[in-house]
Amino acid sequence: MAEQEEDFSSLPLPDRFQHKIWKVRKAAYEDAAKQFAITPDEHDPAFRPFLQDPGLWKGAAADSNVAAQQEGIAALCAFLKFGGREGCTRTRSHTITPLVEKGLSSTRAATKQSALEAILLYIELDTAAPVIEDLLPALSHKQPKIIAATLAALTAIIHNYGCKTADPKPILKVLPKPFGHADKNVRAEATNLAVELYRWLREAMKPMFWGDLKSTQQTEMESHFEKIKAEPMPKQERLLRSQQAALDRAPPPGAGAVEEEEDLEAEPIEVDVFDLAEPQDVLSKVPADFHEQLASSKWKERKDALEALFVALNVPRIKDGDFNEIVRGLAKSMKDANVAVVTQAAQCIEVLAKGLRKPFTKHRSVIMGPIMERLKEKKASVSDALGLALDQVFLATSLTECLEETLGFLKHKNPAVKEGTMKFLIRSLKTTREAPSKTEVASIVESAKKLLSESHEVLRSGGAEILGTVMKIMGERTMGPHLEGLDEIRKTKIKEFFEAAEVKAKDKPKPKPPPAAAPKAAPAAAPRKVVKKTATKKPAPPPSQYAQQPPLAPQPTARSIPGSKLGGLKAPLKRALPGPGGAASTASPARRPIARPETPEEEAPPPPRLGVGGRGGLAGRSLAKAPTMAAPPPASPVSPTPNSGMTAVERAELEELRLDKDRLLRQADEHRQERSRFNSEVQELKNQNAQLIEDHTRDVLSIKAKETQLVRARSDCEAAEAMCGQLRREMERLKRALTTAERVNSPPTTSLPSPGREPSVDESGIYRDTGMYSGAQETRGYGNARARMSYTSTLSEEKENTGDGLAGQYGRTKLSPELRNGRTSAASGSGGRNSPAPPYTSRVPSNDSARDGGNGQGVESWKRAAEVTSALKAKIEQMKVCFPSHVFQILPTDTTSLQARQGLSRQ
Repeated sequence: MAEQEEDFSSLPLPDRFQHKIWKVRKAAYEDAAKQFAITPDEHDPAFRPFLQDPGLWKGAAADSNVAAQQEGIAALCAFLKFGGREGCTRTRSHTITPLVEKGLSSTRAATKQSALEAILLYIELDTAAPVIEDLLPALSHKQPKIIAATLAALTAIIHNYGCKTADPKPILKVLPKPFGHADKNVRAEATNLAVELYRWLREAMKPMFWGDLKSTQQTEMESHFEKIKAEPMPKQERLLRSQQAALDRAPPPGAGAVEEEEDLEAEPIEVDVFDLAEPQDVLSKVPADFHEQLASSKWKERKDALEALFVALNVPRIKDGDFNEIVRGLAKSMKDANVAVVTQAAQCIEVLAKGLRKPFTKHRSVIMGPIMERLKEKKASVSDALGLALDQVFLATSLTECLEETLGFLKHKNPAVKEGTMKFLIRSLKTTREAPSKTEVASIVESAKKLLSESHEVLRSGGAEILGTVMKIMGERTMGPHLEGLDEIRKTKIKEFFEAAEVKAKDKPKPKPPPAAAPKAAPAAAPRKVVKKTATKKPAPPPSQYAQQPPLAPQPTARSIPGSKLGGLKAPLKRALPGPGGAASTASPARRPIARPETPEEEAPPPPRLGVGGRGGLAGRSLAKAPTMAAPPPASPVSPTPNSGMTAVERAELEELRLDKDRLLRQADEHRQERSRFNSEVQELKNQNAQLIEDHTRDVLSIKAKETQLVRARSDCEAAEAMCGQLRREMERLKRALTTAERVNSPPTTSLPSPGREPSVDESGIYRDTGMYSGAQETRGYGNARARMSYTSTLSEEKENTGDGLAGQYGRTKLSPELRNGRTSAASGSGGRNSPAPPYTSRVPSNDSARDGGNGQGVESWKRAAEVTSALKAKIEQMKVCFPSHVFQILPTDTTSLQARQGLSRQ
């Protein structure tokens, strides 16, 4: 056994992974995990065999032996942990399904934990969308324990990575299905998953699945949600490898950028219903007569049309379409004389802009002006509705797109329009996430300064609030030059609004220059960081900037530079030069305008230092003075050298590159989210396709069954038609036979008997034809014999014949004895009383009675024959009603006799 073990250990790891002995496989898994742990990097040759054949991990994750499976999944975790992203992307498609079906549902706690860790590592190394996409099909598994384990894994993914990294939309789409499962463990895990999603999404998640739950489940979920509402927003506990790399590239601790990143991370993640909802086509729901009703002369009809439009548009997300006519109609409704119509139109604009978002941008120019023009209404309900509509229009567009028109209405002659526009601008500045450009800031400040001189106090306060909000976004240093000509009272008011303002946008270009200047000169980079840090926390640097600006007046070339784009970049660099001796300038940070006129007299050294940068004034002074005085000048050009115009250009280019990088990263995130959305749509379409295939198969089987029934019915119909044709031919034959019989049995026109016949008259006066009649009976057979039924039978004989006739329809055995045994007896000519009468007789008056004048008795006999015929007709109709048609198909012979009777009755 020892030799065999040595042979096994000498085999390559891929061969041992596939060995038939489970102990060999288990040892191979353990050896692989140890090898992966000691590799220096992810490019080590130890990973190469498993990258070339990723199917090895499928067998390891689904090993038939539970002990070997535990070690196999642990080896997979080691492979992912040390193998890098390439090992994740190559093995993910092979291992996710075995991990779910065999690992997460295992009875061993270690196996279950290792399987969950492997799934989390797959997300950590790449992204969460492909892993979630592979996990969701397991929710339709037949075994409830696998469904419960998958729900628990999804809960762990959301808990560790959050809804910002792991897209919750695919999960929310299938979440109602586990809530309706028969197994209680599945429902419990679905509840845990919904609670975890609520921790991140709050009320935004409800429209996705809330309507599919039962009332009792909704009540239970509400009780769980109430416990979470008081908790703070959760944070991402586990970072992706890409996020970890971004943190590693961050500046060292203590830098202001890190503090700002921490502040951004501390902000709660806002999830909107719009991001989770699916677009809906609302144009088909708009009433067909909407435009006709909107143009009606009655305000009630116009209001009803707008209410119907509001119901159609009030959905979380609207699919883009041709809304031009609707928007023009709503813009026209802004001029309506009835305030109820205006309010309803504003509500329609609000829900349309909220549901469309970015596609609504093309309608902004049509609708924004009429809304602002209507701000003159004094009624609070109307102005509130118009304000909400404007807010949604702004959220659907941007500050840059709305700013020009907004500033134009700030100059409106109506004070109410001015006030409403001013409030809208303040709300826009507080909610925008993109800081305005310097040109836009100058336009906003100019319009706000004009409001400071208005006669209405509300407008004056609004102007101060606009300036304070802009200062909060751009910073005090940027807003300092714009507040030069204002008095102290107004500055104090602006300062109050600045401190109380809460904004979402920050001036991004300000904190980014320090990392670019740091690698060029390490000694000069440290003081810059310190200055920047004090700029964010203390108001000292802005006065120093203003103190340095006046010395630039004697040099026209230097004044032109601050006015250009590079002026904003050179100012903070010049501030670092008088750092040690700038105590006097930083002593009064709150009174910037007062400190500025004093700087030209107090600070004499700055002009010579600026001259050093130009290589001018200090050249002559260094020659006139001792060599000891020539030492400082070389030190001063060392620090300004990076501050020359070339460095600023490079910094500007670097800034543009960083902006491009941020833009590309945002585009990559958008493409990733779009790809995830497309994957979810593909999965949904696959499910719909499978359902359609199943429905098609069911319809095809149903059609084939109907076709089979139709073929059978056609064959039955053809058989019935053939039988009807046979019966019709038989009926014609019987008619001909009956006609022949009538001619034969017709009464003679003369008293002489026909040749060849020997009539005989019995004692009862019945005429019996014993000659030709019997011969015809013998030659024509039984069928013609039945056709020659007597017309003059008595009523009692008719009852007996009908009784026997019913039985005779079902067989020939119940025929009269005369027809069965004695055909010749009818032709024997015996007219005795005791001899059996022939089955068919013709009762006519005898020659003697005719000669004796017995015509009355003959007429009576014919009347009795007519009565018997009518009775036979009635009986035949009753038989048709009582017996179904298949009886006649089964017994064609009896049907023939019945048809013969019908022919006799018709005659």
